[in-house]
Amino acid sequence: MSAVVASDQATPTVQALLAVARRRCSGNRAAANDCGLLLALALGVPRAWLLAHGEHRPDGAARARFETLLTRRLAGEPMAYLRGRQAFWSLDLDVTPDVLVPRPETERLVELALARMGARGRLTDLGTGSGAIALALASERPDWQIIATDRSAAALAVAAGNASRLGLSVEFRHGDWFAPLAGARFDIIVGNPPYIAADDACLQGDGVCREPRTALAAGDDGLADLATITAAAPGHLLAGGWLLLEHGADQDPAVRELLAGAGFEGIATHVDLAGRPRVTLGQQPCAN
Repeated sequence: MSAVVASDQATPTVQALLAVARRRCSGNRAAANDCGLLLALALGVPRAWLLAHGEHRPDGAARARFETLLTRRLAGEPMAYLRGRQAFWSLDLDVTPDVLVPRPETERLVELALARMGARGRLTDLGTGSGAIALALASERPDWQIIATDRSAAALAVAAGNASRLGLSVEFRHGDWFAPLAGARFDIIVGNPPYIAADDACLQGDGVCREPRTALAAGDDGLADLATITAAAPGHLLAGGWLLLEHGADQDPAVRELLAGAGFEGIATHVDLAGRPRVTLGQQPCAN
């Protein structure tokens, strides 16, 4: 009996596991803050459970799962990939390393699009990734025809899986920006294209470093894809239709200039919840 007790006492508690893990994360505050989430994920319990069960001694399988998750997190993987899910709008989306992790600031784009969506119409979401924007809009405007495109077949598979699981109607097409939309015109075009400069140090940051580079970076100044979309958009909008683009917090003057050069009217920039310029929009001139 004493040998059994001794063996049990040698097994680390929840408190001990977390203490060791946080020491391993010294220098990476975000990863250190995630240790509780990682252990809860490994144990299959809510994070709050850990507070009430600090003396619990996880078995070997749970400790192995925790070690694997912690190692991946320390290598820069974002929590969304480790969970396999990310909340966005009112949805819980599957995410994989094939797609960008949906950000809260992108919900501003959804809000602005909804404000311009009547009872029925046609909308396209360019570079849909996980399907976050298109699916959020479909959940609020089920009578709209929504088509989402992406150059990545792997990303479209994730998006289509989310649509199926959530029971939302979105048509997904494979191709670069407007390429799968020949001849189609829409009431609204939305997009959250790559807008980070290729040499920006933020691309090496924690979490971001493991996201698909093609979904983040666009040329030397980050404006390449925004310029491509803006130039082509008038040929895919109905008279009076809207183009809404998410962009970097310092890019609003350049994006407004792009829209003006493409003939858009009513150009305006809107800030996100943090007060940073985040979405610029413009309206296709109405026919005389």
